[in-house]
Amino acid sequence: MKVAVVTGASSGIGKSAAIEIAKRGTGVILTYGTSARAGLDTAAAIEKEGGRAVALPLDLGDVATFAAFRDAVAGALRDTWQRDTFDHLVNNAGYAEASLIEDTSEETFDRLMRVLLKGPYFLTQRLLPLMADGGAIVNTSSSSAATAGLEPGYSTYASMKGGLDVLTRYMAKEFSTRGIRVNAVSPGPTRTRLGGDAFTRFPEVVQALAERTALGRVGEPDEIGAMIATLVSGESRWVTAQNIEISGGFNL
Repeated sequence: MKVAVVTGASSGIGKSAAIEIAKRGTGVILTYGTSARAGLDTAAAIEKEGGRAVALPLDLGDVATFAAFRDAVAGALRDTWQRDTFDHLVNNAGYAEASLIEDTSEETFDRLMRVLLKGPYFLTQRLLPLMADGGAIVNTSSSSAATAGLEPGYSTYASMKGGLDVLTRYMAKEFSTRGIRVNAVSPGPTRTRLGGDAFTRFPEVVQALAERTALGRVGEPDEIGAMIATLVSGESRWVTAQNIEISGGFNL
């Protein structure tokens, strides 16, 4: 059985990606941040459908914890799947914080940088020795890093996602010697709890975003999760170094 590591899988896109990957017969090691219960709920949902999953805590903003996390992944692989490698990595964990450039503190900038760019960079580096040749990596980026339709207030968040887009191409180049494919997905507005559950707190935003979307609504997490699952699967064996926007035609 193949095994995937999916970060930030306690809710939203990460949860959907973990469930969709498991539906295709792949075991899942999923991570959660502050909510162990939510992480365990995702694992339970996978096991209820006949899959196999292990939930582990991960603080993506603290590189110093990555060595212990790698050891935990190695332990889960050994104990649950009798393997010493895994096949796929989904760098999905993240959070959003908005402020205009003139109002952005260095602390806010650094916190977003640690979670959205430094975290995926060094977590991938740390886990790479455990990855099997011929696997796949998917990085969750954002349509906020596009060249048009920009929203004031997301300069820091989008800059880190833009950095992740470049990192995706370099990972694809460097890891190709091991047959590891690396791609990114860029969701448009999607109904998740990102931004402090903004869609629930500001329902009027949903209609405004839907009007800017060619297909007339905001996205759902399982629509992003399905694409991530497809990208790590053998169906996408000839796809690498790509950034696929999944937005229903946002700002088209």
